[in-house]
Amino acid sequence: MSAKKTIRKIAFITLWLCIAGGMFTLLMAAISSKNKGRCSGYSITINDVEKNYFIDQKDVEELLRKAAGGSVKGQMLATLNLHELEIALERNTWISDAELYVDKQDHLHVTISEKEPIARIFTTAGSSFYIDKSGKKMPLSDKLSARVPVFTGFPEKKKLSGEDSVLLVRVTKVAAFILRDSFWLAQVAQMDITPDRGFDMIPVVGNHVVKMGAESPIENQFNRLFAFYKQVISKTGFERYKVINVQYAGQVVASRFAGDAKVDSVQLRRNVEQLLKQSREAEADTVARILPKPQIPLETDAADESPVQEPAAARTTDQTTNRNPNPLNIPVSPKPAGNSKPAAAKPKAQLPPRAEDANGGYN
Repeated sequence: MSAKKTIRKIAFITLWLCIAGGMFTLLMAAISSKNKGRCSGYSITINDVEKNYFIDQKDVEELLRKAAGGSVKGQMLATLNLHELEIALERNTWISDAELYVDKQDHLHVTISEKEPIARIFTTAGSSFYIDKSGKKMPLSDKLSARVPVFTGFPEKKKLSGEDSVLLVRVTKVAAFILRDSFWLAQVAQMDITPDRGFDMIPVVGNHVVKMGAESPIENQFNRLFAFYKQVISKTGFERYKVINVQYAGQVVASRFAGDAKVDSVQLRRNVEQLLKQSREAEADTVARILPKPQIPLETDAADESPVQEPAAARTTDQTTNRNPNPLNIPVSPKPAGNSKPAAAKPKAQLPPRAEDANGGYN
């Protein structure tokens, strides 16, 4: 019995060795055949061409020719390093992933995945670029303008600081949120970056600005704004409010005025105070400030040197129209008989003397 078992084991092992040897021989023959073959052709597939089309088949063919050092079709398969070709294709700005393989008919298959821009950014200096979902810069394309959220006011710097990098990450998150929601993608015209690194949203429908802070999660702010649209704007209309502030947790502050309410109230108080000051100054003004200086001054007694405050109508008549020689209409008493007071004791106002008066008078 032991001899029979031993013979069976030897037969079993021999059979498996033969099978393994045959498979190894076939595999080596297939590899040898491939190494001796030439590329019969190639096909290129670009994923998501309906969404973005920044690179086309001709662009990929040109990249393949440069990486392979010549035409790919008809080239020996042994000389084609598929891994190096993939790396060369992925160096392109618009390609995020490249996969290459050769089928049994020695046909090369190339599958390309494009980089997806999620936002277009305009800097403070006026330059513009795209960013992808990882926040990396992408140049503009002559082939197509992507329909993505627009951000303005990004700092113009050759090397981003730590704060700028944080801002870029936040821009990426906001853009990704807008792209995921069809309503906001249609409603958001652009996002303006404020000096405090927040956002002012400019809508497509409506003549208002939406204030969004830099600290609060952007999803919560958009949710509050949507609730305000649904509960208030749907009844009042999109033109009623000029500023809608959603940056504070749990509340929405809306204003009919475009300016800051606090600044407007301060300015209004200053204007009122200025008007009151001007009014008080007008009441305290003398005749000389209101009217031109009279050409014929009035005599006054030594005991009373303050000017006479007469009605404005009388003053205007004297200085502008009739030139009344006695503008205050003070009656002049006749000269008393006998001993009379000297001329200095005459009333305050009297008719102006003639020029040829020998006794002198007003100059």
